[in-house]
Amino acid sequence: MRIIREVACKKDLQAFIDFPHGLHKGDPNYVPELFIAQRDLLTPGKHPFFKHSTIALFLLFDDNELIGRIAAIENFHHNQVYGAKDGFFGFFDCINDLSAARELMDAVHHWLKDRQIRKVLGPVNFSTNEVCGLLIEGFDGPPVAMMPYNPPYYLTLLEALGFIKNVDLRAYRYTAGDYSDRSLQLVDRIKERLLRNDITIRTINMKNFARERDALREVYNKAWDKNMGFVPMTDEEFEYTANDLKLILDPKFCIMAEQHGKIVGFALAIPDINQILIKIKRGRLFPTGLIKLLTGKGKIDGIRIMLLGVVDGYRKMGIEACLYGGIIKRFQEKKMKYAEASWTLDHNDMVNRPIEDIGGKLYRKYRILEKEL
Repeated sequence: MRIIREVACKKDLQAFIDFPHGLHKGDPNYVPELFIAQRDLLTPGKHPFFKHSTIALFLLFDDNELIGRIAAIENFHHNQVYGAKDGFFGFFDCINDLSAARELMDAVHHWLKDRQIRKVLGPVNFSTNEVCGLLIEGFDGPPVAMMPYNPPYYLTLLEALGFIKNVDLRAYRYTAGDYSDRSLQLVDRIKERLLRNDITIRTINMKNFARERDALREVYNKAWDKNMGFVPMTDEEFEYTANDLKLILDPKFCIMAEQHGKIVGFALAIPDINQILIKIKRGRLFPTGLIKLLTGKGKIDGIRIMLLGVVDGYRKMGIEACLYGGIIKRFQEKKMKYAEASWTLDHNDMVNRPIEDIGGKLYRKYRILEKEL
């Protein structure tokens, strides 16, 4: 007998977080999330998302066996920005069984309909500011830091339930020696041209991290304002995320364009911490996970270029190429093996073209789906 129930206690929340470990056991590409990070993310009062929005978490049991999980999300901030009545689903994991997937999605639909929601999109784990998208191409290796992973059958299940494409997201890959030196040489010329407009390229100043963080938040919320589904981060959300990233940040991988003391664009790459997380059983730091994390950090040989944005009025000046070029040059200096640039919108030629010009190869795609309720 199947029963679906909403998460209502710490034990349920632990089961919700741990379910993917058993589901994907034996999959060499599966990377467990850190338990404490997921717990804080999903606990009201811990994550600033809950100050403006709400979620419901559901577990699906077949007799006493857990066979699926899903989150229903009402992002009030998103709906306010877009004047919409959209809902989201996220944290979707399920056995390869259409009826199980339908029961999970029915729980989401009922919860959203009770709130007069007209359309559901996903998978989105809160918003596009967090992990989002369904992997649809490129199942040949583990995901990089803060990118989703799922088996191919997830798309089959969701399309059978009536979901259609909303937008595709791209991931590009650079490997050591597989990028255009000529394009990188052009970056130096572009920098000289930008200097004539008093635009300089520099790295983040960690001694003034709070001030730099606040300046980057303003750029972040402006530079992505026209992207699909983008919702500006609140001050608390940006601070929460920035402080988390600070723990693993190499300052030379956070590069900014500045004019007269004002930040007008930036790019950020982070170490591919998944190289370590894939070795931490069930995402637990104790008893041995913390040691693996501390001793493995210096051995990471890959990065994820996760953010690049330039505010309106400064685009098409070559700043994007300089920011990407600066990241790749640091990548060269550290003799790293690979870099992933992700994600970008499938149709965003202004960002995709500079990535391809420097030698990035499109190697994975993700999809956000939608369905009218």
